[in-house]
Amino acid sequence: MPATDRTIGIDLGLTHFAVLSDGEKIGSPRFLRRAEKKLKKTHKELSRKQKGSRNRAKARLKVARAHAEVADARREFHHQLSTKLISENQGIAVEDLSVAGLARTRLAKSVHDAGRSQFVAMLEYKAERYGRTLVKIGRFEPTSQTCHACGTVDGPKPLDVREWTCAACGTVHDRDINAALNVKTAAGLAASACGAPVRPGAIPAQREEAGSHGFPTGNRAA
Repeated sequence: MPATDRTIGIDLGLTHFAVLSDGEKIGSPRFLRRAEKKLKKTHKELSRKQKGSRNRAKARLKVARAHAEVADARREFHHQLSTKLISENQGIAVEDLSVAGLARTRLAKSVHDAGRSQFVAMLEYKAERYGRTLVKIGRFEPTSQTCHACGTVDGPKPLDVREWTCAACGTVHDRDINAALNVKTAAGLAASACGAPVRPGAIPAQREEAGSHGFPTGNRAA
């Protein structure tokens, strides 16, 4: 892919699959939730079949196909979006969230539906293949609490607060775009000119624990 001087920060969410630091918001297709009615029907049909019967084997195959359709649709969405981002940007920054921790919360279904680990994995191997830079920032970086304009940490916000005003400088923030800008800043991405290598700055080591302090970032409500 041709070199570019563009860099982008990505805030991965649930209501929106991703919000970019340039202001673009990418909707979450919610493949699993849209297919729930069909999946419930196939599972119900399976439960009614006699164990060991030929009809039960057919019903089990039908269930497997229904789940495969969901997985295939999600994978194709991830492929298309990751390719677009890699082709347009020399440097990409994402937040290193604890998917395993989030999967133990009430948001588990939405977390699995979004398939963020699979998406980030695609970004990683495509960045390596095409000579791009991918930086994952620590999951405890307060991206949703920090004013990207002046750097003031304004404290945690409830999930229903989607817009807030910095008490220090008065800048009005879209919660998710502000978080994406902070992801990009925390990653230290910079490019001097088109074709120049993008070099991430030093990123402080983050302590590890289950869950995600920064989870409210970017429409992460189910």
